Amino acid sequence: MPTITLSKKALLKQLGARLSDEQLKEHISMLGTDLEGIAEDEITVEVFPNRPDLLSMQGFARALRAFIGKERGLRRYTVKKSGEQVIIDKTVLTCRPYTSCAIVRNLHIDEERLKEIIQIQEKLHVTFGRNRKRAAIGIYPLEHIAFPIYFRGLRPRDISFQPLEMQREMNGEEILELHPKGREYAHLVQGLKRYACFLDGKQRIMSLTPIINSHLTGKVAEQTTAVFVECSGFDQRILDECLAIIVTALADMGGTIESLELKHPEGTRTTPQLEPRKMKLDLAYCNKLLGFSLTEREAAALLGRMGFGYERGSVLIPAYRTDIMHQADLAEDIAIAYGYAAIPESLPTVATVGQADPLGEFSRIIREVLIGHGLLEVHNFNLIGHAEQTTMMMAEREPVRIANSLSEGYDSLRAWLLPSLLNTLAQNRKHDYPQHIFELGKVFVKDESTTTGVREELHLAVALCGEGEDYTAIRQILDSLLSALDVKTPYRRTKHKSFIPGRVATAGAATIGEVAPAVLRNFGLEMPVAAFELPVASLRK
Repeated sequence: MPTITLSKKALLKQLGARLSDEQLKEHISMLGTDLEGIAEDEITVEVFPNRPDLLSMQGFARALRAFIGKERGLRRYTVKKSGEQVIIDKTVLTCRPYTSCAIVRNLHIDEERLKEIIQIQEKLHVTFGRNRKRAAIGIYPLEHIAFPIYFRGLRPRDISFQPLEMQREMNGEEILELHPKGREYAHLVQGLKRYACFLDGKQRIMSLTPIINSHLTGKVAEQTTAVFVECSGFDQRILDECLAIIVTALADMGGTIESLELKHPEGTRTTPQLEPRKMKLDLAYCNKLLGFSLTEREAAALLGRMGFGYERGSVLIPAYRTDIMHQADLAEDIAIAYGYAAIPESLPTVATVGQADPLGEFSRIIREVLIGHGLLEVHNFNLIGHAEQTTMMMAEREPVRIANSLSEGYDSLRAWLLPSLLNTLAQNRKHDYPQHIFELGKVFVKDESTTTGVREELHLAVALCGEGEDYTAIRQILDSLLSALDVKTPYRRTKHKSFIPGRVATAGAATIGEVAPAVLRNFGLEMPVAAFELPVASLRK
């Protein structure tokens, strides 16, 4: 989990309260964060991944102010119209298709504020932005920029600008090879024919996103009083949320927010969007989860301590609270505000005798065998992108699609585990090889005989990635596992689009082989991968 470092003096000033170290420790811990320590003027806090709005001094102080009763309820932000435009060219649709942008003026940046801006950008990149893959953030001094701003996809050799902290101009290929950030994030643009770039009205390149800003137009300094902020990526909702977190933090530094008109090939829209969204409070459901009864008035007051508004039975959720998706999330915040220590104790009305789950015990044996072979267990989400399972994996089984999905990257229930393992390998290309991993997890199969139309299965998948990994290596792993479980099954040749012809077989319900080069390219993998997958039920007698 990410940690942030706060100045105690600056935090107390923002809170407008005199609190002892003991009081700070109590309030910070009760807020739902993990206090690592207070040393002289430095407070170190570990922030849980579901609260990216707390990754800045301003966001943290805003939440703590409401929690201690200094400023309860919804914090509203005014957004003025700038009259300026960002023009998004169709050439970015194939490389980084969306952006969300804003202007923030009247900033007074000193050395401490500059550190705070850098910290929130870095922490959001790592966490909310998933190391810039899901969202990349750029902040630019407005005095060096001419409007309108353009967002275009340029060929690597047509890109030429002086990157931050470099002494000369470079083209796109040189930046990826020579600049430290270029080498670190080159995998995010690998295989693309065009790279997404922001240009100003004078056609000067402001940044190569998601890699690096220009030294001339993208370096914020202490004399900067106004900034242009952009978030780019593949999901407009995610980018709007990311922008809301940043601009509200800058507004709490004293800045004034201005909107921009974004002219996208899919239509024109205005950002930032800071109006709170409404969610009807299901008080009966929340009380059931909490285990005690609150009146509507009491629940509304507790929600106010967590920075929410309340209006005619609906909770007003700030744009920067990206973690609120369900009534259970509201119940959790109510519990935090109420105080877990204050929740009345009660004994359960039923008595049970516990015993080990047979499937769990069987899974433990499988894990011990594979770990004994030096494999590392990984855990991935049950939700995955439809393209990762079908187009990228060349799979024949159609996955279960999610109705009204909010993200293309998580729009389906996974039908098998291997795409998740290949995605894990793709995320770890910068680490040493070989990489040997496995996963025991659920997959979801369409089944009209069930009430939901979907059947869950527990699967096991193993992937060996590195030089020399082949059919023989992966079969040795499967043979060892089958022997340990006293399972005898013949191997038979088969054909499968995701595996190399002649290097793929079945062993009972297992499919085993060397992953096809076309599939490896889809995931950006350069090393060979040998893998197998099977339903765990096929191993049990």
